[in-house]
Amino acid sequence: MAGNKSYTIVEYFGGEDGYRCGYCKSQTGNFSRGMWSHTMTVQDYQDLIDRGWRRSGKYVYKPIMQKTCCPQYTIRCHALKFQPSKSHKKILKKMNRFISKGELLKGQEDCAGEPMDSVCEEAGPQELSKVLLKCTALTDIQKDATEFPSTTEVQKEAADATPTGSQTSQNDPVYVPGGTTTSTAPKPGNGADPSRPLCRKAKELRKERRLQKEQMRQNGDGVSSTVSPTQPTPSQNNQSKTLEDFISESLPENSAHCLEFKRFLCDSPLEAEYAPDGPEVGYGSFHQQYWLDGRIVAVGVIDILPTCVSSVYLYYHPDFNSLSLGSYSALREIAFTKQLQKQSPKLSYYYLGFYIHSCPKMRYKGQYRPSDLLCPETYAWVSIERCIPLLDNSRYARLTQDPDSGDARAVRDLGRALVLYRRTVMPYAAYSRKRKGSSDEMEVQQYASLVGQDCAERILLYRS
Repeated sequence: MAGNKSYTIVEYFGGEDGYRCGYCKSQTGNFSRGMWSHTMTVQDYQDLIDRGWRRSGKYVYKPIMQKTCCPQYTIRCHALKFQPSKSHKKILKKMNRFISKGELLKGQEDCAGEPMDSVCEEAGPQELSKVLLKCTALTDIQKDATEFPSTTEVQKEAADATPTGSQTSQNDPVYVPGGTTTSTAPKPGNGADPSRPLCRKAKELRKERRLQKEQMRQNGDGVSSTVSPTQPTPSQNNQSKTLEDFISESLPENSAHCLEFKRFLCDSPLEAEYAPDGPEVGYGSFHQQYWLDGRIVAVGVIDILPTCVSSVYLYYHPDFNSLSLGSYSALREIAFTKQLQKQSPKLSYYYLGFYIHSCPKMRYKGQYRPSDLLCPETYAWVSIERCIPLLDNSRYARLTQDPDSGDARAVRDLGRALVLYRRTVMPYAAYSRKRKGSSDEMEVQQYASLVGQDCAERILLYRS
């Protein structure tokens, strides 16, 4: 090949036979198309995942949505608009308490229903992402890729039921941005132990919080209120915190632990690239290592692409299962995406892999909002709020509601698809003339329809 132009080179395998599904446990119900990537540019992979493809190592696959038992919809989160939910805040506060005070409930499993997908606790590991390993060998993660072809898992936590505001427990310190720790004195009670506050129903607590919010709103509109705007309550502080506030929160100098993050380029089919308007770290695949007191406790793999950060997988030491490292890593990756966007304006999305509505254990990905699902027919993005009613009625659904919309990148001219034949790059039209009587036109047509016209004209399809 002449010149210094980078090409993506793939071998297409098709895929007609069903294999085991890690979600519903069907032995032959999972169907996908696959191809092996010898090398791939970040722009080509960006375009492929925007057509429903995902990679596991160098294997790139696309579920056959209308045929597979558990349709897998590509999901992306709008990182710039993301605000952590109560359960997300609970995870962040739990990590900060562990670092500062050393609190760790060993042996306690993450909340019921929190998948380890990529791997999933009960739904089974379809994507290889949150595998609990006792070793740190990356090669062990990538074996059996054809059975468990993808990875990216973000794990959810149960709703935060801990009382806030005036109900802060005497033993539950309040952490403030300056790094100091204070304790809220309880109101005397009338029960068996007068030193403890009165028990109150959750309904009353919710009502109190609603009133506080209304008072805050009135203050903002210039209406007088009994709540002083210069002395916000702890619950108001929590409600106003952003994801970055939690992650960058100052901790005491004498914290029990030290958590560090290190980022390295890792081996993958994606070629590392740098661009003047791109992020400082460049594009490509990276290890994100989580070091606790000098000991590596988790490793995540992400792909930094032209418009997104794509989560590939994360695995961590089982001793730290109660810290919800799957969810914590996802929140940190969202914050990292927002950081990269300041350097590269186009990079504003966080891809979580696949959303499987037919598997209840996998619906938690929809909690990272605002988010979109990819329509399997038009390849247009549709807000998840509009998709859920359709998926409640059917496992497979066309998410774009306009019946006249179609695939804007559908194959128009197969002859323009590029192939690599005998170390020479040529359009398929020229290749077919050289290989008169060749019977691979149907396979090439199938491949081109799955990757789209634009990718077919850039990606080199290897022909022997």
